[in-house]
Amino acid sequence: MNGSEADLLGSFGIRRRWRRPLWLQLAGIACLAGIATSSSAQDVNVHVEKRGELVVIDVKVPVAASVPDVWAVVTDYEHMASFLSDVKTSRVIRQQGNALEVAQSGQTTVAFMKFSFAVIRAVELQAPHEIRSHLISGDFKSYEATTRLVEQPSGTLIVHHGEYVPKAWLPPMIGPSVVESQTRKQYGEMIAEILRRKAASRSKE
Repeated sequence: MNGSEADLLGSFGIRRRWRRPLWLQLAGIACLAGIATSSSAQDVNVHVEKRGELVVIDVKVPVAASVPDVWAVVTDYEHMASFLSDVKTSRVIRQQGNALEVAQSGQTTVAFMKFSFAVIRAVELQAPHEIRSHLISGDFKSYEATTRLVEQPSGTLIVHHGEYVPKAWLPPMIGPSVVESQTRKQYGEMIAEILRRKAASRSKE
């Protein structure tokens, strides 16, 4: 992504006369919190569930890359705007040891509509296996997410779990399906970046 990661949210500029559907940005949270990779976006297993106001996003992705290789990309907040199409700016604004504050902004397109977003998140890195994050400011009532990297014989399994309460209403049926689609898209972009870096590293050997 959740995510939808993010991101992951500030004040949305919408080119249409209706209430700001901030739920469309939930997909960015998962991505910006820490995303998995694999040989294809089709390998990204995304499940989105709405429980009252709460939106729960779970992602599992097997990656044909080592844990350090995956970690290097999913925590590369300074360069995420270069490989995630919806992210226009991404930077670490504060760091103390493994505790970061990450500011991100961007724009996503759904159908013929464009939505701007901005967010600041607190991120805790437990290298090289776990990323925890929560919202400092943005258009959510609450946001908590954890991404784990699990070593496997074939590479790495990324497991992401996020729980978000958006400030705007999320349609029960259409909303979760759009969040799922956007999450899968952004995970696909992260997949491509991890594989690209892996291939580049091998070519230098």
